[in-house]
Amino acid sequence: MFDFRDQTAVVTGGTRGIGRAISRHFLEAGATVVATYAANDAASEAFKASLGPAAKGLHLRKFDVADYAQVEAFYKDLDAEHKGFSILVNNSGIRKDAVLAMMKPEDWRQVLDVNLTGAFNMSKLAVHRFMPNRYGRIVTITSPAGRFGFEGQANYSASKAGQIAMTRSLSKEVASRGITVNCVSPGFIDTEFVADLPEKLRKDYLASIPLKRFGTPDDVACCVLFLASREAGYITGSVLSVDGGL
Repeated sequence: MFDFRDQTAVVTGGTRGIGRAISRHFLEAGATVVATYAANDAASEAFKASLGPAAKGLHLRKFDVADYAQVEAFYKDLDAEHKGFSILVNNSGIRKDAVLAMMKPEDWRQVLDVNLTGAFNMSKLAVHRFMPNRYGRIVTITSPAGRFGFEGQANYSASKAGQIAMTRSLSKEVASRGITVNCVSPGFIDTEFVADLPEKLRKDYLASIPLKRFGTPDDVACCVLFLASREAGYITGSVLSVDGGL
């Protein structure tokens, strides 16, 4: 549907779950994809092996998006190795659930560091590279938790609300340079994030979805590609909900 030939897309957390689907769809649309990950070497290599001939367009990079120095080093390597960088997808994210009164301070900080500060680090240095070309696309994967707040997820919900606010501010700062900044907000998607929920909670969440099914990673990936395309050039500062009507 979309043509991303001659473009390089960076997808953080791009080797598992929703990120894996996003990376695969970009590859199928002709993009060069740099998929980042934090720890799981086996999952990353398995993803690359699963792609067949398309794997030649995939490049894997391991680092922590919450560490500004590591992000700087990543971008220096990207500058040297890849041309046509014009798309950033902030997909890295973690959860460490607990009711707020019992939440460990380190669990609060780590979720905010990865989900929100990581998106800041990646977006800031992407904008530096997009501005001279007067073109770029930033898409951040947020969550309905940022709107509704879910029990036991004060840290995760705060990080996701922060992503939306940051997106709206940044979209205004860079619009004159032809850079669009948007969010995609997946609801309950059938990945390990849903699989590790207690069975009763899974049933409760499913009952709350008007379409009566969990989403798929492909449902999300197609929306990301749309917002990353040239055809979506008049959309910025928006949040596209992909949640079955939640």
